[in-house]
Amino acid sequence: MVISNKQIQEDLKTINLEDIIDIEFLQTFQDNFAEAVGVASIAVDMSGKPVTKPSNFTDFCMKYTRGSDVGNKRCMECDRKGGEESARTGKPAIYECHAGLVDFGAPIMLEGKQIGSILGGQVLTSPPDEVYYRKVAQEIGVDPDEYIVALREIRQLPRQSLESAANVLYLVANTLSKVWYQQHKLKNMAGAINDSMVQISATMQELAASASDVSNNQSSLNGEIKNVSIVSGKINDVMDFIKEIADETRLLGLNAAIEAARAGDAGLGFGVVAQEIRKLSGDSKQTVGKIKEFTMIIQDSVNKTVTMGNATSMTVEQQAAAIEEVTASIEEVTSMAENLYALANEA
Repeated sequence: MVISNKQIQEDLKTINLEDIIDIEFLQTFQDNFAEAVGVASIAVDMSGKPVTKPSNFTDFCMKYTRGSDVGNKRCMECDRKGGEESARTGKPAIYECHAGLVDFGAPIMLEGKQIGSILGGQVLTSPPDEVYYRKVAQEIGVDPDEYIVALREIRQLPRQSLESAANVLYLVANTLSKVWYQQHKLKNMAGAINDSMVQISATMQELAASASDVSNNQSSLNGEIKNVSIVSGKINDVMDFIKEIADETRLLGLNAAIEAARAGDAGLGFGVVAQEIRKLSGDSKQTVGKIKEFTMIIQDSVNKTVTMGNATSMTVEQQAAAIEEVTASIEEVTSMAENLYALANEA
């Protein structure tokens, strides 16, 4: 079975990030990576809805900046712009948020179509200007002193390191999406193959049963034809018997004519009768010959029918045997398709 490009495009229209990526695996990888590198990270779908839990998010962002209505709106606008840039280029985008931290957005692509993003960062690439951050705290309505305490916990990373971290997450997420999408297609194909093979197997079994019925019917027909042949033989026996009677009648009529001739005028009437008897005997003999000719034609046709019937029976038997072999092969392929389907569904 071949999956067409049209089917792939239709599939991509409805597919979700959760459909093709093992979220539990992605979460574990994301948590460990974020902890090891010291960056925050989260995966979201195309609507911006998180599909993983936040990894290594800072209090500076979550408790204070995003905890403020004003700050949260500014953060969402930054994320939107970063997401647009990464979607436009198809590559990770590094950007500075309104609060002065450096973030990244990495698109998760599938067959050239974006199906989600990995967002993260929440780091500094240079020492912070605390005066600036006190001003930001006042703008978003949070305590400046608490904001500065949280700021001092932010990790500083070289921009190049942040770019490398974003690229690693981008490569891993996109590789996983590609691999799992191939598994998704494989599962669909395996299911379709399995369904088709089951249907074919059922059809072949029906054909085998039909061939068996035809073979049985042909055997019965051959039996009836043999009975006709036997009856034809018996008719010939009766015809031979009638012929013998006709011969004897003719001989009897001849003898009667001789005796009538000896009797002279007194035997004239009897001679006429004897002549009619011989004529009737001749007609009977001729009729018997025609009937026998017809029965021989019937016998010949019956023999030909038997021969053709035997040939048909042999052909049907060969077809039934071939169908059984094909059915056995299909059952073997079906078993493999079931194994393929099971493998495709393994987590």
